[in-house]
Amino acid sequence: MSSLHQWSANDDLAIAHARALAMDAVQKVGNGHPGTAMSLAPVAYNLFQRHLVHDPSDPQWLARDRFVLSCGHSSLTLYIQLFFSGYGVEIEDLKSFRTWNSLTPGHPEWGHTAGVEMTTGPLGQGVATAVGMAMAARYEKGLLDPDSAKSIFDHTIWVICSDGDLQEGVSAEASSLAGTQALGNLVLIYDDNRISIEGDTHVAFTEDVSARYRAYGWHVINVAAQGDGNVDLPALDKAMTAAKAHTSAPSLIRMHSVIAWPAPKAQGTAKSHGSALGDGEIAETKKLLGLNPDENFAMPAALLDHVRQVKNRGAAIRSDWDTQFASWSTKNPDKAQLLSRLRSRKLPDGWEKAIPTFEAGKEIATRKASGDVIQGIASVLPEFWGGSADLAESNNTTIEGSSSFLPATSAMKNTSPYGRVIHFGIREHAMASILNGISLHGLTRTFGGTFAVFSDYMRAAVRLASLMGVPSIFVWTHDSIGLGEDGPTHQPVEHFAALRAIPGLAVIRPADANEVAQAWKSILKRDKPAGILLSRQNLPVVDRTTHGDAANVDKGAYILKDSKNPVAIIIATGSEVSIALEAQKVLAEKTISVRVVSAPCIEWFNEQSRTYRDEVLPPSITNRVSVEAGIAQGWRELIGDEGTAISLDHYGASASASVLFKEFGFTPEAIVDAVISGTK
Repeated sequence: MSSLHQWSANDDLAIAHARALAMDAVQKVGNGHPGTAMSLAPVAYNLFQRHLVHDPSDPQWLARDRFVLSCGHSSLTLYIQLFFSGYGVEIEDLKSFRTWNSLTPGHPEWGHTAGVEMTTGPLGQGVATAVGMAMAARYEKGLLDPDSAKSIFDHTIWVICSDGDLQEGVSAEASSLAGTQALGNLVLIYDDNRISIEGDTHVAFTEDVSARYRAYGWHVINVAAQGDGNVDLPALDKAMTAAKAHTSAPSLIRMHSVIAWPAPKAQGTAKSHGSALGDGEIAETKKLLGLNPDENFAMPAALLDHVRQVKNRGAAIRSDWDTQFASWSTKNPDKAQLLSRLRSRKLPDGWEKAIPTFEAGKEIATRKASGDVIQGIASVLPEFWGGSADLAESNNTTIEGSSSFLPATSAMKNTSPYGRVIHFGIREHAMASILNGISLHGLTRTFGGTFAVFSDYMRAAVRLASLMGVPSIFVWTHDSIGLGEDGPTHQPVEHFAALRAIPGLAVIRPADANEVAQAWKSILKRDKPAGILLSRQNLPVVDRTTHGDAANVDKGAYILKDSKNPVAIIIATGSEVSIALEAQKVLAEKTISVRVVSAPCIEWFNEQSRTYRDEVLPPSITNRVSVEAGIAQGWRELIGDEGTAISLDHYGASASASVLFKEFGFTPEAIVDAVISGTK
């Protein structure tokens, strides 16, 4: 058994109380998922008490192991251990499970409850995000302590997942990559109970999961249930010790269990997955556990004192680590200074000087400009790393001169366990989840790229990034019909609006290379989730001596080119801005004075004061024309009822960009006609 904690009868009693608390909490509120929390009680208890390196007095301790409950519907599995460990969750919080403003919402929420490492609930996301955490841990070691075989920064990412997690495609994508990356700091405990909402999982899920994970390159350990259906805790404990010691590959512990064990009627049933057991069944189960069936939310003071000794064990481990950390800091003053900056989330002084300025008059695709900006950022931010879903040459996301992030055992050329270039493979969904895991881990800044049309594949993870508010950066290139001959399957139409519909996500579509440069500056300074949409085709670099300052991108929308006493406003984004500027010239020849507004980020514009927004879009000017090669949805808010949206409300076609823009009405002439029509 692990040396962290010697087992006693009190530990068995604590597990019994944990099962009872799960039943009581769901019964009180009338809804929830008691069955899995009951059967996982010994698993989570053993992890928190004996294996997890953590300090409950400091949930953000740098050297802690991470624990992800991927099956977030079983949130009580986590909440009860946070209660036992002294993270600030108390009995009253368990009593208020799934109610307004409680610390115990239906699914764990990062930033809401201390000890929760990520928001889980969408199945598969926890598994995939944990892969990102494990990758981040290795990269961070490379920044801080690359030459140590055993480092004070080494730690383990623990995950508990369900059948449902492993049915989701995102977990398969991420697990495949984790095997390629030989992430020996990742341990996945798979609760194989063969039950989901529709009953026995064999109606849809009959594969040999152990064989699949061995094929991925994982170290696999099978743990059978005991004869009565209870978790075989001694065997599981041995497996957890072996998994942590196996550092050359990620480990899967396939643990068989019986849901809702030991409830006499509910165990092994689909109903126990997502419904309260009922007073009678709970009473009978408590009798089997040796507990008083008349007591609800019972936790004897002496027993609570026993389980909270884990705080003392954590403090002792922390004290020893602090001593080692002080020694490391003395020996590595430069790296200690870097760590201090990374923990504060500050950018180094003068970092913006590395961002290129682009020469007016040239034509540069904004994806190319973004690639140049990425090189500049990487030259001054060692914590900046990322890659793409097998599209680096198209996305311009490779940090030139850097090695690929791959394990030391990789046979590929130009690789390093601490490389800065991530090859996600053709796994857009996993890429987004992994970016979230890297961001959640806390010290580095990361990005991942693909074509804008494939943001659909990423959406669940992008939404989760926004829900948590973590600063993942999504690079989406080939952002319109301007990508040309690849045709409608690759030409995003509804995607701008769909992405803008995600609360908390900044969607930035720059008009030229210098807007790209400012967009990247703003993204890094704001330190929040963001997606940048970039063109395949070349776009003219605007002369900033005669046009608005690109620094105004930070305000979301700004006056790019004004005219005296404008009677109309043209609002455009991305590649359509240059078309709007051409239309302005034609209108000027017709003595019609108009203002051109570049609106790269509606979210940032909405953050500005009403005074500023009215300066850019005066309420008195109702003749407004929006120009964007996507659906019109969302633009009515800026152009009003009297405005005109020049949009693309159908799919594209296979032809050159110039032909498509002409055929679909994205021309100066179409804009001129719209403005003139609005002046009548």
